[in-house]
Amino acid sequence: MKKIVLFLGLFLLGMTLAVAQTNTSKPQPFSLDALEYRSFLYFWETTDTLNWQVPDRWPTESFSSIAATGFGLSSYIVGAERKWISREQAADRILKTLRVLQALPQGDAVSGVSGYQGFFYHFLDFKQAQRFKDVELSSIDTGLLLMGILSCQSYFDGNTPAEKSIREIADALYRRVDWNWMLNQNNRLSMGWRPERGFIPSEWSGYNEAMLLYVLALGSPTHPIPQAAWQSWCNSYYWDEYMGQVHVNFGPLFGHQYSQTWIDFRGIQDAYMREKGIDYFENSRRATLANYAYCQENPKNFKGYSDKVWGLTASDGPMDWAYKHDPKKKCKDIWEAGFQGYSARGVATDYLTDDGTLVPTAAGGSVAFAPEICIPALQAMWETYYDSLVGDYGFKDAFNPSFTACGKLPNGWFDVDYLGIDQGPILLMIENYRSQLLWNIMKKNPYIVAGLQRAGFQGGWLSELAPSPPAVRSSPGYNPDVRNDPMSLFERHHFKSKNGGPGLPYRYLKPQVAQDKSILPQQYPLLVFLHGAGERGNDNAAQMRNGVLGFVEGDHLNRFPCYLLVPQCPRDSSWAALDWRRKGMHFDDTPNSTGKDLEALIMETLKQEPGIDPFRVYIVGISNGGFGTFEMLQRRPDLFAAAIPASSGGEPSRAKLYKDVPIWVFHGQNDPVVPVDFSRATVQALEAAGGKPNYTEYTTLGHAIWQETFYNEKVLEWLFAQHKRN
Repeated sequence: MKKIVLFLGLFLLGMTLAVAQTNTSKPQPFSLDALEYRSFLYFWETTDTLNWQVPDRWPTESFSSIAATGFGLSSYIVGAERKWISREQAADRILKTLRVLQALPQGDAVSGVSGYQGFFYHFLDFKQAQRFKDVELSSIDTGLLLMGILSCQSYFDGNTPAEKSIREIADALYRRVDWNWMLNQNNRLSMGWRPERGFIPSEWSGYNEAMLLYVLALGSPTHPIPQAAWQSWCNSYYWDEYMGQVHVNFGPLFGHQYSQTWIDFRGIQDAYMREKGIDYFENSRRATLANYAYCQENPKNFKGYSDKVWGLTASDGPMDWAYKHDPKKKCKDIWEAGFQGYSARGVATDYLTDDGTLVPTAAGGSVAFAPEICIPALQAMWETYYDSLVGDYGFKDAFNPSFTACGKLPNGWFDVDYLGIDQGPILLMIENYRSQLLWNIMKKNPYIVAGLQRAGFQGGWLSELAPSPPAVRSSPGYNPDVRNDPMSLFERHHFKSKNGGPGLPYRYLKPQVAQDKSILPQQYPLLVFLHGAGERGNDNAAQMRNGVLGFVEGDHLNRFPCYLLVPQCPRDSSWAALDWRRKGMHFDDTPNSTGKDLEALIMETLKQEPGIDPFRVYIVGISNGGFGTFEMLQRRPDLFAAAIPASSGGEPSRAKLYKDVPIWVFHGQNDPVVPVDFSRATVQALEAAGGKPNYTEYTTLGHAIWQETFYNEKVLEWLFAQHKRN
């Protein structure tokens, strides 16, 4: 790819700069002007001159990113407003870009195309701007591209042939996107599609960077999705307090930044935020403050964190250096300290990804939300690490002072690349802070206004500009080929410990018929699912990995409706107070803090949900969770109507405590982790005490038996038939 030098490009166009340019090759004092200008140069100078697409990163040779191209289109507007280029130059560059995008081939072929159904592939090659390798057709990256396109449509309102063409092509590109083709039965948009395998089994559910995606899809004049999609998006919000900030949680800061790069959410609210008494702008401000507070606390004692230097979001990481320079793993400190490569770093109540890597765009993209902490952070990083972190195009992606590679990097690791999806938020959000430029431009776009109104936003500037909502074009509904993501059916919560522990992240599913508490035709069981040791942590996701989704697979959700409670055990703890590797299999008399929190969570759930049938409370568990199941049975046999422990065992001497609880024990005969004798001994003790346990021993299986157990209809039929009144 050929690099364009700004001064040469201007000379060829016969233009001169309206203001004196800064020599970016020499150190200079920090200023928002300097940072904005250098970030703008990333888009102006590195863009491919054959197809006018913006590179994903620079200077490492890669491919173009349609998201970076979206940021780039808006960056040219900033350049024109700041007089770094003329309006005519901006229009010329944008028109060339839009013409290429409109002409790129669309189709369902594996290669030789750039998109399908109006969507574009995540990455495009530089030679022909066609699908790069086997990347996905990306809904969110298409959305970011379209926001850039629509900003150009609203900004270039003149009568010149170029500006008229910009408006027309922008309109055509937006109108041809078939949003319903990407919509599933849950009224949620798929994350993407591949011609080889179909739709990605993940969907966009709130809260994250895809808020703009739903606004675009709702506002479409040609293929609008149902208005109910916004409520479906909001249903999975996670409202909680973190680092003193009560807000909708999402760990990496880019999720709070991208949508608000273009949309001014100040003073406008949907139904969710009206209930909470804030708006999304304030929510992002609180998330920024929480990120800052965590970095000040610096619980992992990483180098470089200070009252000025902070910021966690998605970025490259130092392990990319390790894979290249230490493939034989001679420096053990690198490989054993938990450093990562590219990762979505961030913090929230149920999210913690921090390996000491700091990311300038975390503060740069949040300048408009919290300038009092973001601008000093940008200045401190600029002045402290200028030689290693700052270059011709502003800040490089990331750095990690703690990664010294056994002395090979004494000052730490510094990325060599700039990223387009970093430079865009830095440039555009600084400009929004200074002049509200992009926000004001998008307020003039009828599609964005319509999307917001159809999502239920009211108040503020939205009421002033468009007091009456536009007519809603009927939607054809969802595409049955788009798979539902069962994970998104579950609410995310965090149980606050009553005994000083970290508490329990948990997922929670209500039977669909019981969503409205005023309409309860009957009560439904509560099923508590306890995961194994490998799923411990605080991400509120890993506990869903093995077995639990069997209860919502296919028609199981309709055949066996229930309240499903899936807590996550802390990484350094266990569900049961025992050392099962110790001979004798003895449970402690007193539960550990996690066991206490588990019982408290169950009791609180029973108290808060009148729709739960107290005579049908079930508990099941695998491995570590199976031990937890046995402990809960011996401590609270009065509570449970049935239990299924798998790949575990109980203390034989205490079997008499829960002999009357219906129980079905499962174990693999070839289990290399937990000896099968544990289950055999427990079953024998139950039978000796007068109990009637069911026991299944898989003769050909080992430890991983959850697929055969919890996806088995006969097992589910037995479980949901159990009732304490029987």
